[in-house]
Amino acid sequence: MINDIQKTAESKMQRSLEVLNENLAKVRTGRAHTGLLDQVEVEYWGNMVPVSQAASLTLIDSRTIGVKPFEANMASKIEKAIRDSNLGLNPASVGELIRVPMPMLTEERRKDLIKVVRGEAEDGRVSIRNVRRDANDHIKKLLKDKEVSEDEARRGEEAVQKLTDKFIADIDKMLAAKEEDLMAI
Repeated sequence: MINDIQKTAESKMQRSLEVLNENLAKVRTGRAHTGLLDQVEVEYWGNMVPVSQAASLTLIDSRTIGVKPFEANMASKIEKAIRDSNLGLNPASVGELIRVPMPMLTEERRKDLIKVVRGEAEDGRVSIRNVRRDANDHIKKLLKDKEVSEDEARRGEEAVQKLTDKFIADIDKMLAAKEEDLMAI
């Protein structure tokens, strides 16, 4: 029973780490990457879809994303969707290709982004601590119902704490790497 609780807690903590990784990837650094446009949606045949489903995304160079619409009449809609997103990007059409250059980040903007990244990391830590709390509550309930011994419960709580420490250390590593990436010029 306690092993099941630990496995469930570990999978939930792993999912929290994955969500944090996705959220950190959305924070824009000075370098271009196609994942930056994942949250930008455009109207395509009456439905709102991500740009990646209406066009092919490529990296032209380290600071420019190339967007080639699957249909020529979509170019202006995609360009407008990227411009209207709150990413601060200014796309430009060059024939059938839409070029999306990444503007240089100012020192002040970098510091603001670091605050955002630290907030995301703290949300990840809180999520992991909530999983720990739920797992410990479950173990305590098993102990109260006399389904496990006190020693098993204590060992189970210690194992959950070790998992928590491991995942929080992983979050700290991810945060340090993202901060270093943001401060690189």
